[in-house]
Amino acid sequence: MKNSEAKNLIGCCGLYCGLCSKYQSKAPSRCVGCRLGEQHSWCSIWNCCVKKHRFETCTECEEVFSCEIFVRRKVAQWIPAFDNLRRIKESGLKSWLKEQKERQALVEELLGNYNDGRSMSFFCKACARMPVELINKAIKETKKKILSEKVDESDVKAKAKILKSDINDKAVKYNIKMDQDK
Repeated sequence: MKNSEAKNLIGCCGLYCGLCSKYQSKAPSRCVGCRLGEQHSWCSIWNCCVKKHRFETCTECEEVFSCEIFVRRKVAQWIPAFDNLRRIKESGLKSWLKEQKERQALVEELLGNYNDGRSMSFFCKACARMPVELINKAIKETKKKILSEKVDESDVKAKAKILKSDINDKAVKYNIKMDQDK
């Protein structure tokens, strides 16, 4: 994915659309991302950031971490939107974007190889919230378990169950919150 394509997937609020299940969906109602579709016109954060102030992201605003709109829309509770904005501000958009593209490649690998038809949201959340190294470790350990337990490669449901269990175990061990509102 080119930087210009990935840049179009940056929500001004700090969410990366490439990690969203609505973006990853193949359904007709698929979201094309905050910057490309018209669906963002209802969003008060987008209207303030892009339309009113002509910013690329909310990190350009001096009030970003005390923003009334963020408080009202509970953005501080959206994991990882608020943390993403901090990281963009600290390390720069280019560096953050590189990590998000890596995360998106991981979610696409998980969806391509382990999606049993009910795992998309879980895999998207995991790739958005967990360190890349942990996701890679979970994949590696899952592949070993599949071999050792002689799971048929075509049994996506069994593979998904093993991977989801491993990801959940790592989330608990490293205190990573997988629930959006907590």
